[in-house]
Amino acid sequence: MNLEIKKDLASNWFKTLQDAICDDIQSLEKNKIEFKKTNWSRNYKKNEGGGEYRILRNGKIFDKVGVNFSMVHGKFPKKFQKNIPGAQKDSRFWASGISVVMHMKNPLIPAMHFNTRYICTTHSWFGGGMDVTPSKIDLNEKKVFHKTLKNMCNRHNKSYYKKYKKWCDKYFYLPHRKEPRGIGGIFFDYKKKNFEKDFKFVRDMGITFQLIFNTIIRKKMNKKWTKKDKDLQYIKRGRYAEFNLLYDRGTKFGLQTGGNVEGILMSLPPLAKWK
Repeated sequence: MNLEIKKDLASNWFKTLQDAICDDIQSLEKNKIEFKKTNWSRNYKKNEGGGEYRILRNGKIFDKVGVNFSMVHGKFPKKFQKNIPGAQKDSRFWASGISVVMHMKNPLIPAMHFNTRYICTTHSWFGGGMDVTPSKIDLNEKKVFHKTLKNMCNRHNKSYYKKYKKWCDKYFYLPHRKEPRGIGGIFFDYKKKNFEKDFKFVRDMGITFQLIFNTIIRKKMNKKWTKKDKDLQYIKRGRYAEFNLLYDRGTKFGLQTGGNVEGILMSLPPLAKWK
């Protein structure tokens, strides 16, 4: 399959998924609040693509949620080339993806994160993941979440779940705190063996994320919470911010390749606390 067709298929899917997830979120908010939509360009002097970030704040369910789409191209800075497969000899790249971060009003509902991307240098590959970060662990919720992910992975390859869960546990870890960010999930990168199969997995992952966040939120959105629960959520959000600013690959990639700063940092919570 021609590479340009692959790019179109991937970016069109990410844009379609952005619309679908935003529709779900506004439905949960009973359509009483809307996303603020902002279009941006990577380079206003050259045509190097851009994207649209959408942020909804101060809803009844969501404190803050961002759903970002991007499709950009250009050249990597020299200091960044050596870290990217296929970019050592040729700095040109193309990348598209979707990123979602949800910070909830009710502290009994976990923060949730999802992203998938397709990157092309002299190589091309998919990457992405999803994970859940509760303030207080709900063992049954954790069990159902991981069972859903395992079932999704098994539809494609029975080795995926164990491998991608391990990768996620290793990735979403705060070394300076010696603690995981949340209850894990799945994470993968450099997925490039078979475009058709990999793209099918990426699409299934997006649909599964829709199922997961709708199920978790609808189950808990009317549950009562206390000031103690909220304080714990604020402290956990501080940990979330630490990870995203210190270790997150997507944050570093976006900032070092001329991405939109507001869109990149939309993952940060609206309020957080440190002891």
